[in-house]
Amino acid sequence: MIGKIVGALIGAKAAKRPGGVGEQGGALLGVAAAAVTRRFGLPGIAAAALGGYALKRYNRKREAGRRPRA
Repeated sequence: MIGKIVGALIGAKAAKRPGGVGEQGGALLGVAAAAVTRRFGLPGIAAAALGGYALKRYNRKREAGRRPRA
């Protein structure tokens, strides 16, 4: 039950992003998130969140170094 709620929240957030996945894609992401939650459990979800955060920081640092000079 909690996995379905979390999946719905993730799907709704993804659908609201500009240039995102749209309503149908958000629904599919929500279903996939619920399945992944059941499969990985709490440690797997924590590891995935930590990896995503690390990737986001890495990409931001890389983009900061590429900015064109004015």
